[in-house]
Amino acid sequence: MPDVTSHTPGTFSWPELATLDQKAGATFYRDLFGWKVNDQPMGPGETYTMFELRGKPVAAAYTMRAEEKQSGAPPHWNNYVTVKSADEAVKKAQSLGAKVFAPPFDVMDVGRMAVLQDPTGAVFQVWEPKKHIGAMIVGEPGTLCWTELTTSDLKAAEKFYIGLFGWTPKHSAPSAGMEYTEMSNNGQQGVGMMPKPPGMPAHIPSYWMPYFMVTDVDGASAKAKQLGGKAMVGPQDIENVGRFAIIGDPQGAVFALFTPKAR
Repeated sequence: MPDVTSHTPGTFSWPELATLDQKAGATFYRDLFGWKVNDQPMGPGETYTMFELRGKPVAAAYTMRAEEKQSGAPPHWNNYVTVKSADEAVKKAQSLGAKVFAPPFDVMDVGRMAVLQDPTGAVFQVWEPKKHIGAMIVGEPGTLCWTELTTSDLKAAEKFYIGLFGWTPKHSAPSAGMEYTEMSNNGQQGVGMMPKPPGMPAHIPSYWMPYFMVTDVDGASAKAKQLGGKAMVGPQDIENVGRFAIIGDPQGAVFALFTPKAR
C-alpha cells in the first residue's frame, strides 16, 4: 500500500517529531531514512520541516514550544489519527473519558486538529484533513508502517479506542507469552497495544510510538547508533511477523524500526 491519496477515518496517518533541535533532528532522520528535508515557513522565525520521499510528504518535525517543555514532555513523536470531524471526535473522546490538551483549531487551510489524552495517559492527535491528508506514502521502506500503544491499562485503552474509532480488536493467544492486541480499522491493520513491561519505570506515562519500515533492521539500527542514536530494544525477531528494534534518537525521541518477515 505504498502511495495513498486519502486515509480512512480511524487510521494513523501522520507521524510528527517534536524536538528541541529541529535542524539536528532533521539531519538525523534524513541520514537514517534517506528523507528529503523541506522546510516550510510557519510564522515569525519558525519553520515546519516536511520529510519527503519521492517528492511526497511522509513525516514532519517542529521545535517544541515553551508550554510543551514546561509540561515536562521530552522530545517525542506525535501520532495523528485521521477523522471526519475534529470537533465531533473531541466531543466523543471527552464522553469516553479523554482529556483535551488542545481543543480543535484550524491549521491554516491544510486541516483541523486537536490534541487529546486517553484515559490511561497516552497523548495523540486527531486530524481532519483539508489540503494535507497526512503521509502520502506508507508501508514501504522509510515510511510509517505501524503505530503502537504501551499502556498502564490495556483493557481501559481498548475500550476507549474501540468506542472512539470503531477499531476491531484481535487478542494474542494465551500461549503467546505476552498480552498484545492488534487493532484493525475497517479491515486495515496498523495498530497494536500492549501493557507496560514490568521493568518500565513508573514515571513513564502511557505512550504511542511509530514504527518505520526498513529493508534491514540490523543495518538501520547500527546506522542510527553511528548517527548518535541509542538502541533501546533489539534488534530482535517477532515470530512469524518480522524483526524490529526500538531506537532513541540523539535528543531522546523514541521510535521503532521494522522489517517484515519475507513471505
